[in-house]
Amino acid sequence: MIVRNYLHAEYMMEKSHKGNGLVKSVRLYDSSDFDTALKFFYYTEIPPQASIGYHTHGQDEEIYVIIEGRGRMSVNGEMREVGRGDVLLNKPGWSHGLENHTDAPLRILVFEAVITT
Repeated sequence: MIVRNYLHAEYMMEKSHKGNGLVKSVRLYDSSDFDTALKFFYYTEIPPQASIGYHTHGQDEEIYVIIEGRGRMSVNGEMREVGRGDVLLNKPGWSHGLENHTDAPLRILVFEAVITT
C-alpha cells in the first residue's frame, strides 16, 4: 500500500505555466510510482488572483478536479466558470489555463497520462 497525504506534504510555491502569481502544489505521485501511462498526480492550490497559465499539451491527457473554490477555465479559447465538483478533461493537443478570480483559494487535483502507442 502506498499512501500519501496532501494535507501533510511539503509544498512547492512556484509559477505554473507562466501564470499570474505563485501556485502552491505537491506532486503526490509521479511516473515512477505507476505501472500504467499515468504521468503524475498533483494537489494544487491557486491563491486569489493567481493562475495556471494558458498552455498547450502534446501527447498527453490531463484531468482537473475542482475540490473547493471557483475559477475561470479556458480550453481552446472557450472560457467558462468552474467550481466545486467540476471535472475537466484536456485532450492531447488542446490548450488550457485556469485562473482564480475570487477572494478564496481554488483547490484542485490534477492527473496526467501520456499517450502510448
